[in-house]
Amino acid sequence: MSLVTRTTLIRSAAALLAGGMALTLTACGSGSKGSADAGSAGGSVKVGLITKTDTNPFFVKMKEGAQKAAQESGATLSTAAGKFDGDNAGQIAAIENMVAAGVKGILITPSDSKAILPAIKKARDKGVLVIALDSPTDPEDGTDALFATDNKKAGVLVGQYAKTAMAGKTAKIATLDLAPGVAVGQLRHDGFLQGFGIAEGDPSVVCSQDTGGDQAKGQTAMENCLQKSPDINVVYTINEPAALGAYTALKAKGREKDVLIVSVDGGCTGTQAVKDGKIAATSQQYPLVMASQGLNAVVSYAKSGTKASGYTDTGVNLITDKPQAGINARDTSFGLANCWG
Repeated sequence: MSLVTRTTLIRSAAALLAGGMALTLTACGSGSKGSADAGSAGGSVKVGLITKTDTNPFFVKMKEGAQKAAQESGATLSTAAGKFDGDNAGQIAAIENMVAAGVKGILITPSDSKAILPAIKKARDKGVLVIALDSPTDPEDGTDALFATDNKKAGVLVGQYAKTAMAGKTAKIATLDLAPGVAVGQLRHDGFLQGFGIAEGDPSVVCSQDTGGDQAKGQTAMENCLQKSPDINVVYTINEPAALGAYTALKAKGREKDVLIVSVDGGCTGTQAVKDGKIAATSQQYPLVMASQGLNAVVSYAKSGTKASGYTDTGVNLITDKPQAGINARDTSFGLANCWG
């Protein structure tokens, strides 16, 4: 055997070993329930969770919910995430790895609602139950089921709140959105406009910028919008990190007290920001519920063969300490007690 051939074989073996180690390191939770011939190993149902990132607190909480449900049901959970919000290639690779590892079901928050569809179809064609969490695919029936906040309703709630809070004053609105091609961002944006009683292209929307849901990008987007329209008095944001970025930019201009900021997510940090008066109101969603219900649906499928289907609404509440007449809301005491529960 030549030195080149021997070196090639050694490298190939090392790559295979590294791949196997990577899969092992992402697995957590085990038990004796489930069937060994139904996406399981050692009698444990194997479930995959793929989030958009592993740094966003929302997805950290989602992962915690899935881990807890896996422990309670005796399932084995493997997790993966994109390197950044929008990393479709990373999510495709994770799907392929999990299918190869023999999972019975995959829970996924799609980074790209359309581009992920071929990879999901391949998984479903091999008998893997695929459930979207938080973010639907486009079309929604690209997955077997969806466990999520009604994201359009979440947008409608903060839109209605903002409209009422403005009390007839002329609105100059900035929308700090997510990114093109992500259904959850479009649904929230459209919901806000609907709740405020305006259509896309309405002249009251004086600036729209994408933020990727990132605080630093939210600050930059707000700075850009203020340069374009210094008299902005309403800001809608895709999530609370973007809202806090907007608040920072407004505070630097001395405008933080006369601009109404509304948002979506209801994380603990974001809800505290509502209590502190930085954000007027936010729509709170519940990622732990999404993950636990999704994982239990996969375990049920492994045991009975019955697939979850359609849309399951995991709930949303408007959180504010400045209630408006005719708008149903809960205060920040409730929000902090239930943030991302």
